[in-house]
Amino acid sequence: MMREVLPAVGAMFAAATILVRPQPAVAATLPKPNILVVLVDDMGFSDIGCYGSEIPTPNLDRLAANGLRFTQFYNTGRCCPTRASVLTGLYPHEAGVGHMTDDDGVPGYRGRLNDRCVTIAEVLHGAGYFTAMSGKWHVGQNHGVVPWERGFDRSMNSPAGGFYYPEGKRNRVFLNGQALADDAPELPKNWYSTDLWTDYGIKFIDEARAAQKPFFLYLAYNAPHFPLQAPADEIAKFRGKYKIGWDKLREQRHARQEELGVVDKSWPLSPRPDRVQAWDKLSDKDKDRFDHIMAIYAACVAHMDTAVGRVVTALKQRGVLDNTLIMFMSDNGGNAESGPDGRLEGDSPGAAGSTVFCGQSWATLENTPFRRYKHYNHEGGIATPLVVHWPAGIAARGELRQQPGHLVDIMATCVDVGGAKYPAQFQGKPIAAMEGRSLVPAFADKPIERDALYWEHEGNAAVRVSDWKLVRFGRNGPWELYDLKADRTELHDLSANQPERAKELAAKWDAWAQRTNVKPYPSAGQDGAKKGKKKGKGKTANAAANL
Repeated sequence: MMREVLPAVGAMFAAATILVRPQPAVAATLPKPNILVVLVDDMGFSDIGCYGSEIPTPNLDRLAANGLRFTQFYNTGRCCPTRASVLTGLYPHEAGVGHMTDDDGVPGYRGRLNDRCVTIAEVLHGAGYFTAMSGKWHVGQNHGVVPWERGFDRSMNSPAGGFYYPEGKRNRVFLNGQALADDAPELPKNWYSTDLWTDYGIKFIDEARAAQKPFFLYLAYNAPHFPLQAPADEIAKFRGKYKIGWDKLREQRHARQEELGVVDKSWPLSPRPDRVQAWDKLSDKDKDRFDHIMAIYAACVAHMDTAVGRVVTALKQRGVLDNTLIMFMSDNGGNAESGPDGRLEGDSPGAAGSTVFCGQSWATLENTPFRRYKHYNHEGGIATPLVVHWPAGIAARGELRQQPGHLVDIMATCVDVGGAKYPAQFQGKPIAAMEGRSLVPAFADKPIERDALYWEHEGNAAVRVSDWKLVRFGRNGPWELYDLKADRTELHDLSANQPERAKELAAKWDAWAQRTNVKPYPSAGQDGAKKGKKKGKGKTANAAANL
């Protein structure tokens, strides 16, 4: 069944390309568009069909076939920092969320959005938008920073995610600032979080229409984040399909990516890491266990795609799909936490109360063709799909965009298309200037003018200028230099051959780190990098580091 997905996806893109008609990239006379930002959680670069996956994602594939796919778009490599950047248009440390939501006592690591930033909701609210969010917040609710006080007219949110069912240990949901009990009448019985966020997202769209305002909806799914859980019948559809193993599946995904054009044929597939076993060396029992893990993950992704399809259908039924700018992306690369074996725990894995992690072995597949994972600043940790759909504002259909972009660009894009004004001050406080650039020129396949893109998380760091990327593993690791035009899978370190270029980029990164509150780092007792090593049942994030 899964092998049949690619021809359908290819035909979809071919048909869309034929239908392209020359017209302006953005129609100047359009009314303000609605804006839908969809952020998923812990999904790898290659996990949807239009980026090479065997997992069926027909709804996202259809959006891509009638819109754009960006091939060099980036996140921050971790959930909280990504959410801070998406919401504010700043690098995460500038917004106060350089690590997670603990307060580490220095400006870049306070664990909450600070008062030197504004959210997209706060900015668009001033431009006449009805603003709403549904899903995972995770930028400081434990410190009192909440969506209903950061510009959102409506919100259905969890403070931090980490659950799918009402029985989940971390289940806490808030409707417009009101904590809901499990039996609250506002909640359906036996809800599943992906559907809950979707239902309320559609409800908020209807409230915006009733108010006769354009809407901004931030739909932040917690799928496919651990503990992976999905309906049993949906998991069953995938059982047995992953016994082909990660080695062959990586090759198949890579071949599809080349065929679809989302990776360059000159970039070889990164090698399987030493700590990941060759699939053919596993016992049948282990193969069945790993198949079960990935079946649960695939069910989470497929269910999320169905949910996105429900939102798209709702927009179409209400006659507002064409003038709704949809941007879909992931918060970090596939997650290697729990090491190469992953976790499959509970009487009924995938059900409420079970604990399932993909682990490093399947995360290597999810991030095809790149190296490393969530937490890291090599391409596997920070590369995300970006699917953009806006029929009324974008002429192209089914095209690729190779302009590098970053989550900091989402704010600038929303300000641009929404006719909003980004403030120098807000509520009496000075506001840091936007770091991003509008993606609107790229919609018309024009360049995005910028100096550089930057990253830092738990001491991992990177800077990209044009096609050159300097990246390091850990705070004390040596800098590596890559020409991404020739080597985006980061297999040929050129730092020894071009020491002056490496030195120049390192100085550039250091100046950025000083300016944006990456430095000062937390003290040794509060070091986010050390805290980040406690994931995955005693196995460290950096323990998976023979990557």
